[in-house]
Amino acid sequence: MQGLYVHIPFCVRKCYYCDFYSEGGKLHLLDDYLKALLTEAEQYRGLTFDTLYIGGGTPSILGAAALEQMMRGLSGCLGLSDLEEATIEANPDTASSEFLRAAAASGISRLSIGVQSLNDDELTRSGRLHNATQALKAIDMASGCGFDDISADIIVGLPGQTTKSLENTLCSLSHSAVTHISAYCLSIEQGTEFARHPPSGLTTDEEQAELFELAARYLKENGFVHYEISNFALPGRECRHNLNYWRGGEYLGLGPGAASHLRGRRFKNAPDLQKYIVGPLADECESETLDVESKLAEEAMLRLRLLEEGLDIAELEERYGRNNVGRLLARLTKLTDAGMLVREGKRYRLPPAMVMVSNRVFTEIIN
Repeated sequence: MQGLYVHIPFCVRKCYYCDFYSEGGKLHLLDDYLKALLTEAEQYRGLTFDTLYIGGGTPSILGAAALEQMMRGLSGCLGLSDLEEATIEANPDTASSEFLRAAAASGISRLSIGVQSLNDDELTRSGRLHNATQALKAIDMASGCGFDDISADIIVGLPGQTTKSLENTLCSLSHSAVTHISAYCLSIEQGTEFARHPPSGLTTDEEQAELFELAARYLKENGFVHYEISNFALPGRECRHNLNYWRGGEYLGLGPGAASHLRGRRFKNAPDLQKYIVGPLADECESETLDVESKLAEEAMLRLRLLEEGLDIAELEERYGRNNVGRLLARLTKLTDAGMLVREGKRYRLPPAMVMVSNRVFTEIIN
């Protein structure tokens, strides 16, 4: 499987916790950006893709006309006619009904809405521009515009969050048209507003773990499958684009800051909007070709993120050869003996107790 990621690096304003590359308040550059994006896409003319993911930033800031223009341009040079899934991200404050209808008409089948919380105080303290009412309205509008696959992002551990407020958010979402929930634990990243001015009311690591466990338990009790460390879906509604990442598949990323893993090479565009607009074909800032052992270890780590599916050693032996898998197998055996993995035949999985501290396992595998 091969995925296409398209980055929209524009926001009305940066949220206080966000360290993804985007620019606030530079919408006057949007037309020039779309021209540069299609110039970059043109160098991959003829490549076909199975999934499409338009992320950001805030893709819904494009509006209907710019989205339609972008989709026409991408479809004109890349093979997007047989997509298994096409997702676009949207924020409640910019997801107009006109935009949603245009997205559906452009062949986008899945919507990912940045809800983050349904508690207005938590939203305000995090720098979000919408309120709970707007978030629920956006979900209803998306359903009314024909979207059957609707995902909601939430953040666990927001300033002031309590078990009650998190339960209220989960209850409202699980009784809405949402079919997928991504639950990310808040981390304070360098360069963010939260790092510059730490807010009061932050949870401790232990409290955050308890909140996440509450969320996982609640969602499972309400029919959601915990299929990846941070992701829950109703049966059959998993995100196929992200499954491709976790299964070690290839993908192309377009736009500043976008990463790619294509034709055995990994590379990334510089996170600089102005430079990208001037020279989208000279924007690469990182590049590496992984040797077999490194690629194998990375794929093993990614596959272990899939809690239900896990890591099938037989599948890796078929792809990489039994001799190459030998050293990895020794590390997996050590982790299993220590109770950090569970083994069923040739399949390894993270046990529930290791989900919140999975980086300990992944470090052992990579090193």
